[in-house]
Amino acid sequence: MPATSDEELKDTTLKVYIYTVKADKPVGPRDVMRGTNLSSPSVAYRHLQKLENLGLLTKNRYGNYTLKQKTTITGHLWLGKTLVPRLIFYAAFFTGLLVAELATITIRLAANQPIPTELIYLTLTTTTATALFLTEGTKLHKQTTQP
Repeated sequence: MPATSDEELKDTTLKVYIYTVKADKPVGPRDVMRGTNLSSPSVAYRHLQKLENLGLLTKNRYGNYTLKQKTTITGHLWLGKTLVPRLIFYAAFFTGLLVAELATITIRLAANQPIPTELIYLTLTTTTATALFLTEGTKLHKQTTQP
């Protein structure tokens, strides 16, 4: 995967790139304009040219662009054609821990055993971590998916 800086691939250019990755066919400026809610085909064309200059897209003889290579995007992972923030994976990990801790508490309550104070603190910490990672991961996902 080619390495691009975060400054080169951000905001609208990133959205155009993601749109092109998800497309199953070559896309032109009008397709990109409609798919990413840009104001005009010339704005879309400018971003497509920028991506071509970065070596991420190729232009065919009909003036349409196709994906040349996927690149890494800081803080994200590609799952097929979907860009997922890494924070979502961390949230999933902590959710698993939280489920295990809640199961332990439930089992102890069912067996009439006392719940250690440390387990309560651990569960509160895990709940906080899950909420933070999920909230921030969702915000990042919305930034890359909303046109």
